[in-house]
Amino acid sequence: MSYPIDLSGRVALITGASGGLGEQFAKTLARAGAAVVLASRRTDRLMALRAHIEAEGGDAHVVALDVTDIASIKAAIAHAETEVGPIDILVNNSGVSTTQRLQDVSEDDYDFVLNTNTKGAFFTAQEVAKRMLARAKGQAPGTWVGGRIINIASMAGLRVLPQIGIYCMSKAAVVHMTKAMATEWGRFGINVNAICPGYIDTEINHHHWQTEQGQKLIQMLPRKRVGHPADLDVVLLMLASNESHFVNGAVIAADDGFGA
Repeated sequence: MSYPIDLSGRVALITGASGGLGEQFAKTLARAGAAVVLASRRTDRLMALRAHIEAEGGDAHVVALDVTDIASIKAAIAHAETEVGPIDILVNNSGVSTTQRLQDVSEDDYDFVLNTNTKGAFFTAQEVAKRMLARAKGQAPGTWVGGRIINIASMAGLRVLPQIGIYCMSKAAVVHMTKAMATEWGRFGINVNAICPGYIDTEINHHHWQTEQGQKLIQMLPRKRVGHPADLDVVLLMLASNESHFVNGAVIAADDGFGA
């Protein structure tokens, strides 16, 4: 028996879509038939991504979003639902990091990471969920009662790594946030799950893997390799699909065994 995943008729909002994992998530969901809303501060890059998706026959839209600004979150989601339709799938992907020892972390460093990775992720999910809840209660129109929220955490949220302590803290919070949301919203048909990627080769860190330090890190990994954004496609599609209706509150490690 085969299980083709068809997201036709669904609307998916992807935060942090201007590069890296977010860009790949958007392409993958569009290829599965979803109308994708690309959200980020860097709208110039979103325009280029939209053109790429449309050239492949997909349906893509652009909204400006700064997840550290609550007003921006509300405006972006309202814009998306007005232009495209009710959001059925949220990929909560925006994230940042810094590298330093804990004793060297400044208040600005702390706020920079936590405001995006934790606070921003929470209030983005909350705003989308409010609209999903209204549809589930019959208080707003929509084609799909319930929804899918996919929080992008990290294996660093499950395993502490040196010199990125506040990043680990922020992603550990996302893990528990996922479980809390699943507990409260699951009975309304809203499934909330998290993906915890391991080391992934993206445009942001690609050069690092060619350095001596990067090569030493690769040698520490279970299979002496880093992943690629497309390696997360199957997990993403499964969690976004209707077929995942029995999966709620899951925290899925996609790290090639690094956290085992």
